[in-house]
Amino acid sequence: MDQRVGTHDCCTTGGAVARNFDLAVIGAGSAGFSAAITAAEGGKRVALIGHGTIGGTCVNVGCVPSKTMIRAAEALHGARAAHRFPGLRGEAQVADWAALVAGKDTLVENLRQKKYADLLPRYEGVTYFDEGPARLVPGGVEVGGRKITAPKVIVATGGRPAVPNITGIAGVPTLNSTSLLELERLPESLIFLGGGYIGVELAQMMARMGTRVTIVCRSRLLPQAEPEVSVALTDTLRAESLTILDGVAYDAARRDGDRACLTVTVNGASQEMATDHLVLTTGRASNTEGLGLAEMGVETDRRGAIKIGDDMATTRPGIYAAGDVTDRDQFVYMAAYGAKLAARNAVLGGAERYDNAAMPWVVFTDPQVAGVGLTEAQAREAGHEVKTSFVSLDNVPRALAARDTRGLIKLVADAKTDRLLGGVIMAPEGADSVQTLAMALKFGMTTKALGETIFPYLTTVEGLKLAAQTFDMDVAKLSCCAG
Repeated sequence: MDQRVGTHDCCTTGGAVARNFDLAVIGAGSAGFSAAITAAEGGKRVALIGHGTIGGTCVNVGCVPSKTMIRAAEALHGARAAHRFPGLRGEAQVADWAALVAGKDTLVENLRQKKYADLLPRYEGVTYFDEGPARLVPGGVEVGGRKITAPKVIVATGGRPAVPNITGIAGVPTLNSTSLLELERLPESLIFLGGGYIGVELAQMMARMGTRVTIVCRSRLLPQAEPEVSVALTDTLRAESLTILDGVAYDAARRDGDRACLTVTVNGASQEMATDHLVLTTGRASNTEGLGLAEMGVETDRRGAIKIGDDMATTRPGIYAAGDVTDRDQFVYMAAYGAKLAARNAVLGGAERYDNAAMPWVVFTDPQVAGVGLTEAQAREAGHEVKTSFVSLDNVPRALAARDTRGLIKLVADAKTDRLLGGVIMAPEGADSVQTLAMALKFGMTTKALGETIFPYLTTVEGLKLAAQTFDMDVAKLSCCAG
């Protein structure tokens, strides 16, 4: 979240405060709090500098609000499906959008207070400043017209939704992942630009709420995931009446009254579509404006993200960075992890390195998509002799019993050593199963070892065992639990 927007009801500095600190942390989101708490627990004096709504992206406009709305849409979708079965009573459910938004806002406010604002008084070593945007200067940080002196600084200002470079986009009704969840009424139609994880999650959610939804994307859905997943997810969303246009070129956008029109090229033909709003989910931009990075010798990449090494250090000695403002993984738990490393390396004598080899990721569509490690293409690019296994969910007893066989499991391994390199699970409960695969990768398990591990019967995670066994046998020939 852009730390330069909004207000909060947490403490401010007020009056005279000490200006000399061991560490200054710019940004009061997940990464900023992680860095500040880590340093304070190590006995260091920390200046935590926020500006705007405390808590950052995840709790305010990201993970928490989107996932609670996604779960509401999932329940609504399930109620509608149940209504179609003979013998079940009740009317088809209709989304009370205003009530859902109000409930979401209450949850966000409670978690922001409990997990961020209320934590500050518990750490005596942390002084919180909220006096305006911060700027890096020699020897520390300038904020609110005064200089906070600190030999080490961690930048954790986060990111915000990016605006794609499309002719006319500035003049049409647009939304992003933040403003979409703040709408006062449910729109009749939406066009989502981008098929990444934010786009597909919110597009399915809005379609289940009752909005007519189209997704247009330059590549395919979830382009960083295995292609089998992209195909399966596309089929799933189309079955729920979403329109998916992939492999398109964005040509132009224009306003038509109070509606937005988008022109794209699909298979060589131009096509114009009209909608209530374009939803911009084509990526995120780092919040680096006004920080004085160039003047301090802190380099950024072509997207504006801060370049860091595996030790979380920037190109300017003494200045570190973590979270969405950097060129690393855009996940809240990786932001907190990276910030902890940055604090340890900056002021606690650490020499730790950022390691994402066993980093799990989740896309909260239904079914969920969760993965860890290398894809088949990435493994080949890394020089491995690759072998893969593939199991559709109609081979997993849990899915059969739940009468929901949408999904698949794919594992990637080194053919010479049999060591697991990565995998993906697309299943209704995939998010709760991927950590088993992450642990298997972390500790260097082979496919044979995973296939011989005892799993509880009638669970989604048992599908990992079946996928591991598929390297050497046809699991369709196994009895229910004779693996």
